[in-house]
Amino acid sequence: MPRTKNNQKKLHVRKGDMVRVIAGNEKGKEGKILRVFRDKERVIVEGVNMRIKHMKPNTTYPQGGRVEREMSINVANVMPLDSNGDPTRIGRKPIVDPDTGKMRWIRYAKTTGEELDH
Repeated sequence: MPRTKNNQKKLHVRKGDMVRVIAGNEKGKEGKILRVFRDKERVIVEGVNMRIKHMKPNTTYPQGGRVEREMSINVANVMPLDSNGDPTRIGRKPIVDPDTGKMRWIRYAKTTGEELDH
């Protein structure tokens, strides 16, 4: 059944998560997620998929030139890490907030069962 109210895609990773790349040229590298592009299903991981970008002169780079930057990779090629540093699949479960009584969904690691969202 298609989503009617919230059309944003739910991804298994978020900004700030530590992940390991499981496929592609950068397989085995780990890093923190710097940016998530939900609509394109891509993420930028710190230190992964470094490419040289030719920059025009601007205030940040007055000389311009060649700058090495991280480029995006597909979200399916990364897997979050649990507290042990092992890659894990992600599950979602509802919890009730004791203060407000409202229900919210949290992500948890399938390997250890620990909650990833606090």
